[in-house]
Amino acid sequence: MNQQPNDILHGVTLKMILTELEAEYGWEELGRRIEIRCFTHDPCLSSSLKFLRKTPWARDKVEELYLRWKMEADEP
Repeated sequence: MNQQPNDILHGVTLKMILTELEAEYGWEELGRRIEIRCFTHDPCLSSSLKFLRKTPWARDKVEELYLRWKMEADEP
């Protein structure tokens, strides 16, 4: 079986990522960190997920932010 034990994103959905980031930073801060309209103008989970699922470059930025946040949380 091909498992990826070191891949932090393995088994984590985009919805989980966005929910955690929004809880940690809030929409306003997310919009500052990643300047995309779905975070800066009437943000909500469903419209942001719809946009991110069809826009690879934006999804990549969200995943990168999530990974940086998780790495910082793991530091002593």
